[in-house]
Amino acid sequence: MDVDLELREARPEDHEAVAAMTENTWPDREGEDYLARVYPEWIEGEERGTFVLDAGSEIAGIAQCVLLSEYEAWCQGMRMNPDYRGRGVSKRLSEALFDWAHDRGATVARNMVFSWNVAGLGQSRSVGFEPVTEFRWATPEPDPSAEPDPEVSEEPKLAWHVWVESEFSTHLRGLALDSDESWALSRLTPADLERAADQTAVFVVLDDGLSGMAHRVRVSQYGEDADRVAIYGVGVWESVGAARALFAAIARDAAAVDADATRVLIPETCRCVSDAAYARAGVSDEPDFVLGADLTRR
Repeated sequence: MDVDLELREARPEDHEAVAAMTENTWPDREGEDYLARVYPEWIEGEERGTFVLDAGSEIAGIAQCVLLSEYEAWCQGMRMNPDYRGRGVSKRLSEALFDWAHDRGATVARNMVFSWNVAGLGQSRSVGFEPVTEFRWATPEPDPSAEPDPEVSEEPKLAWHVWVESEFSTHLRGLALDSDESWALSRLTPADLERAADQTAVFVVLDDGLSGMAHRVRVSQYGEDADRVAIYGVGVWESVGAARALFAAIARDAAAVDADATRVLIPETCRCVSDAAYARAGVSDEPDFVLGADLTRR
């Protein structure tokens, strides 16, 4: 196509064009693309920059960057109109996100790509993202009668100690689910755990010392008929026994907030995934990958 593509900030009136572009985002996968459903609220807020490439009568691509902390940015929602392949759409949008984040003090920008999205992985690497880590979801069922054994504490300082000493933290490069932005990962801090203790929930397994931790970041429901999902920023344990106690605490907590299901972020390692399976917590079918781009040289 010979149409010039104008890079500009997204506007509310782009909703219809974005919906048209995302009608068939993943033709080989079940489920709809969430972007059209959440678009009006998704672009709001000074802490996020959303850009489109305007082809005049349609949108050639869209992407968003969100500030998660003073130095961390999260890139998400990259969608490209297949009619504009080969026009450098992803490169131009990614550069706009990187510039936007850098201008606001961010030193790193990260994103997440589903492991099955091979094209998305290649695109991320081509625009400057490098591999960071990978994770999966444990999915224990909510259960009001679950009884953690051994004892579980709710002290955030103890949870922080478990986290910093754990090989889970090393594998995840210190990242856990962000407290505010859905589907984003950021550096877990003591303040995050203090906030969880005050507003949601923190669990610390006490089994001959400190042997596990987790914290709830939110309960989400995407639509009136959808499941309520209790979401936990990360799960950490030293043994299968500690994992069982931790998942029991999570199952009881999820039931207490009327959740229909859970998601607990865990590292994508043979030990972690097999521990969760051995503890009968349930695990997701596929992992997700996190990549990052260094913004300090821009």
